[in-house]
Amino acid sequence: MALPKQKFRELVFQLLYSKDIGDVTDKEMVPLMMNQLKVAKSAVREAQEYVKQIMVNRGAIDEKIGEHSASYSFSRIQVIERNIMRLAVFEMLHDPSTPEKVSISEAIRLARKFATPESANFINAVLDNIYKSTQGVQPESDDITKSIEALTKSEEAAHDAAKATPPTIESEGDLFSEE
Repeated sequence: MALPKQKFRELVFQLLYSKDIGDVTDKEMVPLMMNQLKVAKSAVREAQEYVKQIMVNRGAIDEKIGEHSASYSFSRIQVIERNIMRLAVFEMLHDPSTPEKVSISEAIRLARKFATPESANFINAVLDNIYKSTQGVQPESDDITKSIEALTKSEEAAHDAAKATPPTIESEGDLFSEE
């Protein structure tokens, strides 16, 4: 039984993500993905082949993402968002079996599942700009600028929350005092 396309995309995304953050071999990933996602070995192998195609085109894909992410440099794009966009851009440019709008919609779905609403908006704006450029339409810089501002605020809030002091537990007296 073939894996539904949505689940296949999730598998491909997770393999891309694992390649980006670690040095786990393809052989090691097979049982891990089979157990985590409850998919057949053949599905993991097929997804790995798809990932290899994306990796072959990664330089051009990353360049395309960087060109259309306005003033937000490619190096600032978080690992999750970067790999969701890599998958979508690959589909848009190299997989004629998937309509571009479906690739964008699926990327937004993945971002909502694995990232944040601000990330989903940012990904939507970048991919929409890429789509428009492939159609010969001038991309809208306002949409991407608004998404970048929201994403930056979200990152700053997360950073501030991480720096905040941990809450303390109020107790009824000193635990170490002798009463």
